[in-house]
Amino acid sequence: MTDVGRSTGHVDETPAASRGGRPRDPALDEVIIRATRRRLVLDGYSAMTIADIATDAGVSRPTIYRRWAGKLELTIDALDYGFRAQGDTYPNPRLEELSPLEAFTEAVRRVDPCYFNPDAMVLMGNFMAETIRTPELLAVVVEHAVEPRVKLVERVLADLRERGEVRADIDVHTIATMCFGSYYAAFLRAEEDRGHLAERVVNVLWPGIAASPARPSPAADGG
Repeated sequence: MTDVGRSTGHVDETPAASRGGRPRDPALDEVIIRATRRRLVLDGYSAMTIADIATDAGVSRPTIYRRWAGKLELTIDALDYGFRAQGDTYPNPRLEELSPLEAFTEAVRRVDPCYFNPDAMVLMGNFMAETIRTPELLAVVVEHAVEPRVKLVERVLADLRERGEVRADIDVHTIATMCFGSYYAAFLRAEEDRGHLAERVVNVLWPGIAASPARPSPAADGG
């Protein structure tokens, strides 16, 4: 989100949509959405204002209100924009076509809240702080970002269990939750090498859940 720069001057809304039926300008919508995402990081939801968003986007406040009923609706659209963009960054290989260890590692990697957006942890903290005042925000994040990622780990483990690659008695729910939580623990402990956290987590978990102990590689045993 920090890649959003400040604009100068107001953008003319001639091609934009209004509630009267004129076609909307997707490019202008994206400018507003990206300015909103930047403000969420800098100010948090409560302190963020439509006026600041309008200034950053180079549009007028009426231009925003012709598109969104208010700050909550705009924020939800801004979050959905990020969720879709994150999905587009995932590598192409189908997880079921990878080796068991590779598939599990990739699923854990995709659980990372910062996979697409390095400011995701800051945003999550803001939304958790809004739980009492605006619970809808955290609910959107949980529904659209948290649960799909964690359930992906669960599905991969369940598939590996069905194929006999991992033990039949593993608790996929708890393992997936631990994988997700590891990113928050690493963030709070200021771990420097969070980019390889998925591999480190899997290296710890895999020996305990694999159907049979992994054989050491020749490099590992000196062969």
